[in-house]
Amino acid sequence: MAHSVEIDAPAGVVYGLVADAVRWPLFLPTSVHVERLEFDGVQERLRVWTTASGRRTRSWVSLRLQDPQARRITFRRQHSPAPVETMSGTWTVEEQGDGTSLLTLLHDFTVTGDRGEDLDRVARALDADSAAELAGLKRLAERWHRLDDLVLSFEDAVRVKGPPELVYDFLYRVSDWPGLLPHVTRLELTEDTPGIQAVTAGTRAADGTVHTTESVRICFPHAGRIVHKHTVAPALLAAHTGEWSVLPDETGVTVVSQHSVVLREEAVERVLGPGADLAQARRHVRETLGRDSRTTLQLARRHAESAIRVL
Repeated sequence: MAHSVEIDAPAGVVYGLVADAVRWPLFLPTSVHVERLEFDGVQERLRVWTTASGRRTRSWVSLRLQDPQARRITFRRQHSPAPVETMSGTWTVEEQGDGTSLLTLLHDFTVTGDRGEDLDRVARALDADSAAELAGLKRLAERWHRLDDLVLSFEDAVRVKGPPELVYDFLYRVSDWPGLLPHVTRLELTEDTPGIQAVTAGTRAADGTVHTTESVRICFPHAGRIVHKHTVAPALLAAHTGEWSVLPDETGVTVVSQHSVVLREEAVERVLGPGADLAQARRHVRETLGRDSRTTLQLARRHAESAIRVL
């Protein structure tokens, strides 16, 4: 199968976005999280989590070979989720004469038993997911000269004099948050696969309005990490990813909340009022997400430290 899109951006910019797979969760709507397991500058091994075509979150390992001179990246999945038996393909970026680029995504796949209904189902999913991925890359690449204004990353941290297990326990038990966090009014949690949480939440904004958001959280208890991505984000955000990290040391625990967002430029005035610009939107997002994160961090600290005092 082949899918292509013309992009009004230099080929080098487009290739750079395709090559930077670790940031795909911020760039591509279907990508939830990517861990780079190995990379020697050319060959890389990635663990990928996606919510392709609205299905439940799935994961696999992908091997990729980067060729920046040819602007080509080949990939091959290891142990694809059923019914896919094998999956491989190629990303290619061709420079057009007018300064635009042609981005093409090729897939070759087989399904277990070669069943026609499975072939059709996988083909339909690839059509939808490839279109979404190419549209996401086109949208970002065509704003490449403004990405520094549209993309924002920041973090907040707190020190805890308590066991890291109790801090992680508070962050993991997200279903308890509506009774504890003032900005969470309701929450529905689904965890069909241990450690992969689908969350629908009602979140109260600073002006008192409540918005419904959806997100996926992937939990790594042994590493003290929970990564998350909004699959339905607040109106001002085109994309939002983040991570909770519990980092023990000799004297206590540092708990870090990280956020990365892509601003939805066309929504700035609608959300913040006439005349609002990207600088105001950046300050607003930093303030609101930071405030909610700091509240959560403080409650996680209280949870861990109060339990120690009781013991």
